[in-house]
Amino acid sequence: MTFYSCFDSQGKVIARCQTHEEIQVLRRMGRPISQVLEMKKEEAVVCSLTGSPSDFNEDF
Repeated sequence: MTFYSCFDSQGKVIARCQTHEEIQVLRRMGRPISQVLEMKKEEAVVCSLTGSPSDFNEDF
């Protein structure tokens, strides 16, 4: 399973997403996403253990 971290222009994590479609939804909602990076496997494990990536997104 691949997860992505979305960052604003100042390098702050805005959201963590599982699909590119989720990222596009956030962009359409007006979130200032300037960079998207694939999470390392050891980082992504935390997402799968704590719930869905949308748990990190207050907008979903």
